[in-house]
Amino acid sequence: MSSSRDDFSIAFRSALLQRGAAQKFSLFSLIILALIIFFLDIYSFNFIKPIRSIINDGVYRISLVASSPSRFVPHVTEGFTNLINIKNENERLKKELELYKQKELNVEYLENQNKNLKKILDSEETFLGKENIILSKVLIDKNSPYLKSIIINRGSKSGILKGMPVLDKEYLVGRIVETNYLSSRVLLLNDLNSRIPVTFGEDGIQGILKGNGGTRPVLEYLPEGYIIEEGLDVFTSGKDGIFSPGSPIGKTFANGEVKLFSEASQLSFVKIDTAKINKENF
Repeated sequence: MSSSRDDFSIAFRSALLQRGAAQKFSLFSLIILALIIFFLDIYSFNFIKPIRSIINDGVYRISLVASSPSRFVPHVTEGFTNLINIKNENERLKKELELYKQKELNVEYLENQNKNLKKILDSEETFLGKENIILSKVLIDKNSPYLKSIIINRGSKSGILKGMPVLDKEYLVGRIVETNYLSSRVLLLNDLNSRIPVTFGEDGIQGILKGNGGTRPVLEYLPEGYIIEEGLDVFTSGKDGIFSPGSPIGKTFANGEVKLFSEASQLSFVKIDTAKINKENF
């Protein structure tokens, strides 16, 4: 057993000595080769130049390949950073564009409101300088299958009374039926409960314009056997003692319906004529 261990130790030391000798020989060989190349280069032997060129080209190519990662990684990092910055900038521009769109829509809405108000101000019988005309904005359109009314932003504080006529430009659209301190309710001509005495035609035919909940109120209580002509202008007659006569309302159809001059569903601003009413009746 002791002899086996000794044999193994001797073999191991011998291997180490052989390995060390091989390393020393390799180092010595490289030194000799370097010296030979050095002296050959000093004395400028012709065959050395091509060899040196080949070696230099090889070294340059190896250096280029070895340095590629160090040059490529910064470009990749910079490109990735630029991509993130572009994405963030794109998101910011999208938000700004959406904000500008909202502002543009708000401006368009205000321009439309101003144009609509200007049309009212430029109507033939302007209310400027007239104390009997009050301009009001429509707040709520209370629309149902048969009941047609609107809520306006003028009430008893502004001198509004029940029964006062409400106009769109110069066309009658309804009358005040309920007043609050800062608001009022307007019963439109096409409401089922609306009844307005009217006159039309060259003969001054008298009748009642009755709302039916639709878009076209109908004429009732006409002379017996009277045939309605189409396209006649309908006006208030004033026989109810409330409205002054002559307010335009609409045009007749042959079936007795009346197409109103003003479309109630499109009202934004209206005028209240405080003069065209007999206040003693209220």
